[in-house]
Amino acid sequence: MTIEELRNRKTALGLTNEMIAQASDIPLSTIQKVLSGTTKAPRKSTLEAIERVLYAEEARREHAARPGVLREPAAAYSTSDPMGKKDGEYTLDDYYALPDEKRVELIDGVFYDMSAPAVIHQKILGELYLLFRECVDAHGQECEVFLSPCDVRLDMDNKTMVQPDLFVICKEYDLGIRAFDGAPDLTLEILSPSTRAKDMLLKLYKYQNAGVKEYWIVDPDQRQVLVYDLRTDTFIPEKYDFDAVIPICISDGECAIDFSRVNRALKKTSK
Repeated sequence: MTIEELRNRKTALGLTNEMIAQASDIPLSTIQKVLSGTTKAPRKSTLEAIERVLYAEEARREHAARPGVLREPAAAYSTSDPMGKKDGEYTLDDYYALPDEKRVELIDGVFYDMSAPAVIHQKILGELYLLFRECVDAHGQECEVFLSPCDVRLDMDNKTMVQPDLFVICKEYDLGIRAFDGAPDLTLEILSPSTRAKDMLLKLYKYQNAGVKEYWIVDPDQRQVLVYDLRTDTFIPEKYDFDAVIPICISDGECAIDFSRVNRALKKTSK
């Protein structure tokens, strides 16, 4: 975001500089100088910290306004508890009791509806799957690439089951398993209007806490890719445009994704 966009978002949310300073752990004087324009060339990390606070507040309000997350009443999908449950109480038993055609994610006992993805989402996902497969195969990596829908029991408990758009596993597994247990080495999500807050905030923290090493967020609207190396202690991503060659952090420089191939495929099919 530009400084003007940050100011506009802050005003729309009704936040004060003091609130942003407290949430971002950045000195109030710095926040005031940046948002007033006094600081002509603020640090990238400062701008990104302010942006994260604004996104977090948006996500909090969205969740408060729509806490049920399933668009239909939760009780309609629960066979174990016909009276329904509160958010945070749903388990894998409730998840597996849903109709086969109903796609949701279960995160910390809360259901999140997953509507059918847009065409551009699937176009990008298909291209990226090919590129990741090519990269892994070309460099002899002991890894495999998977696409959604594929269940991942991220926390290895009974309250979380996610379906990353794309993920990479670099360990042995049993072909007969119903879901992967534990954290993939790399996860990737393609943003859509309905998943933006969840993917940029909730899943970022969930993946990091579960032990995912690398997280990619692809933003079709902004034509931007955010890459988080979660092996570090910072949540500040590297940002790339859709024409960049993006290194895969967990490959230690051996593999990179030429995102311009994705961009060319999008331009080829667009009107």
